[in-house]
Amino acid sequence: MPSIIRLLLVEDNVSLRAAMKSGLEDTGKVTIVAETDRGEDAIGLALDTPPDVILMDVQLAGVMNGVQAAIAIRREVPRLPVVFYSIQDDERFYRDFLASGILTHYAYVRKSNYLLPAMVVPLLRDAMAGRSFIDPDIEQRVQAVRLKDEDAPLALLEPNERDVVKLLAQGMTNEQIANRLGFRDRRAVSRTNGQIYAAWGLDNSTEDEKTARARVTLIFNTGRMIIWDDDGTPRVRDAQGKWLPLF
Repeated sequence: MPSIIRLLLVEDNVSLRAAMKSGLEDTGKVTIVAETDRGEDAIGLALDTPPDVILMDVQLAGVMNGVQAAIAIRREVPRLPVVFYSIQDDERFYRDFLASGILTHYAYVRKSNYLLPAMVVPLLRDAMAGRSFIDPDIEQRVQAVRLKDEDAPLALLEPNERDVVKLLAQGMTNEQIANRLGFRDRRAVSRTNGQIYAAWGLDNSTEDEKTARARVTLIFNTGRMIIWDDDGTPRVRDAQGKWLPLF
């Protein structure tokens, strides 16, 4: 993990953004590589020069809120770490957060509770390390939360990953998927494939790309989580939790 965090700061209050930039950089642990007040602009900034992590208000200038902007960014840079914050107790934002399907590499906190630089920096490092966090005050309001049911494979994927896996299961190449979904960077498909393989336990280094793609297709088309024995036998779990041969 880098000693100096390269941060994209997204905040629509000019005075607060300046204070946050100064306070974070004064810690000697953060450098602000870009800043903006709009979600739409944050997308371009994040894709042109991906930061280590994004610190983003939920309510922003422009059309998109912070959660919507993060979804668009992570479409091209899968699971880029984001720390959200908000002082708004608005059900629209909670619904957007739940509907986003964001599973990892995030924090979601209230400004008043966590926005001091000394408290933000550990959250940024946790997000970069793949650890997720929701402020208990917000967690109580968002408590409709997803159960990651390992027998429902799509529940383990984020929305953009679901879009890719659907086309992958149709036998499309990475280039065809990129064209169909309008990816700006075609390499994003390969990166997204890697996240799918990892989420479904198919990232074993002994498995080649063709094997992983074939297994992804089978999991997607059956709608069930499948594991493979060392001899290649596919197994699914029955109602009693026992793994039985698929065929």
